[in-house]
Amino acid sequence: MTTHPQQFASDNYAGICPEAWAAMAEANSGHVPAYGEDPWTQRAADAFRTLFETECEVFFAFNGTAANSLALAALCQSYHSVICSATAHVETDECGAPEFFSNGSKLLVAPGSNGKLTPEAVRAVATGRSDIHFPKPRAVTITQPTETGQVYTLEEIRALSAVCRELGLHLHMDGARFANACASLGCSPAEMTWKSGVDVLCFGGTKNGMGVGEAILFFDHALAEDFDYRCKQAGQLASKMRFLAAPWVGLLQDGAWLRNGRHANECAQRLLRQISGLPGVEPMFPVEANAVFLRAPEPLLDGLRQRGWRFYTFIGGGARFMFAWDADPAQVDALAADLRDLARTRAAA
Repeated sequence: MTTHPQQFASDNYAGICPEAWAAMAEANSGHVPAYGEDPWTQRAADAFRTLFETECEVFFAFNGTAANSLALAALCQSYHSVICSATAHVETDECGAPEFFSNGSKLLVAPGSNGKLTPEAVRAVATGRSDIHFPKPRAVTITQPTETGQVYTLEEIRALSAVCRELGLHLHMDGARFANACASLGCSPAEMTWKSGVDVLCFGGTKNGMGVGEAILFFDHALAEDFDYRCKQAGQLASKMRFLAAPWVGLLQDGAWLRNGRHANECAQRLLRQISGLPGVEPMFPVEANAVFLRAPEPLLDGLRQRGWRFYTFIGGGARFMFAWDADPAQVDALAADLRDLARTRAAA
């Protein structure tokens, strides 16, 4: 079996990008106050405020599960509910953490296409029942990009925000791949979030080139009340906070976060271009960020595995390929070459 120097099963496979690594090394000098009272944490928070053009409240967590779950818990009481897509990460891949950290707030799944919520779907769920026996809707969460790799346009976010405002709901954005979405739309972080009506954003660092760490940004200051206590209770207050914060300084200070997202997206398009029109192989969803989902016959997928390629098939049975900040174009070409070879061999048989 061929051993490939790089795999595209997940963007979590990648290491730490040079900018984040250098900032961590620079922070690793001397003694500084603990629990976020250090200059690095202040610099990172200020860098976010500069990037987003607003005085938002900024918190740091170890991972996306905690970031999303604690953010949603801050928006809800235990008797409330959160409206999400059927394929939202908080619904399918968080092991019940949003319900756990909110002390019982229920996730309500709304129908939608390609993993996206629509205003109509939100309205239907939010107004379907108003009796005391039903968990009262209080928040909406969207994944940007979605689990299937689509990106909400600014118009779509604004439309969702409008219905949220009308119905008294808060809008949360799960931005595990927020940088990829910004690169895809070519818009500013402010335009995609608070200027479009988003109340809380979880900005993913792990998939953007950090080793660990996510940032939670509250654009509505009132919603952040006592959030530091919530983080502490959940085991998310880092004692040596500078090492969660410093990589963000490295990513944000000269635009590495956006370059990383743009490169990953370009590699997804590179694969798509090379396999377009292959017999028996077709994209399952539009390729708008750094994910490519391919529908192909099982023998062809087995052939890829036999040639040493790793991938997941947990959404719709197709092969998912994810491209990270360090995706090697030569390895993308190698994957495309194997796909072409296997598809044409099957077609000729």
